[in-house]
Amino acid sequence: MNISFAQAQQKLEEITAEMLVLIRQYGLDAESPFDVIAVARRKIDNQQDYVRFLELSLEGRIYGEYADALQKQMDRQASETDDPSNNIH
Repeated sequence: MNISFAQAQQKLEEITAEMLVLIRQYGLDAESPFDVIAVARRKIDNQQDYVRFLELSLEGRIYGEYADALQKQMDRQASETDDPSNNIH
């Protein structure tokens, strides 16, 4: 499955919106990204919501890394196009 940068960004926005609902609903107030799972485990008392929170976390990571990789590729291609030393006539 290949998705565009715009599609990855859209998916990240959807994931963020759904995750924010859970964060607000359960008052997830981790002080550090390293504490997020521990805080969620302690505060989310509905097993389905906890599993969904974990799924969203994983999906966000995957889509975020994919979007970063695409951005780096686009930047590299743009710099190769803009670099006059790459133009051999």
